Amino acid sequence: MRRCYLVCYDIRDPKRLRRTHKLMKAYGEAWQYSVFYCTLKPIDRVRMENALREVVNLNVDQVLIVDLGSNEEAAREAATILGEALPEQDTGIVVI
Repeated sequence: MRRCYLVCYDIRDPKRLRRTHKLMKAYGEAWQYSVFYCTLKPIDRVRMENALREVVNLNVDQVLIVDLGSNEEAAREAATILGEALPEQDTGIVVI
């Protein structure tokens, strides 16, 4: 079963920051530059964490992963946005 996560990070080195951002784009949608919303299967969460451990410096960087639960709609509605709205949700449907 997929669960929703909010992943936030504070990376001190610009090169690691770019690598972390590129990595996270494969797992979720950017809500801000260092904040991602992800809907992941348990195995994908493990893969994401392992990949993050390879990119970040655990002595000086920080990654916060918040489990928002299994209900995607409720997880999105739990967010309060001040300022510019979040990007439209990608439905994953492609029409050719």
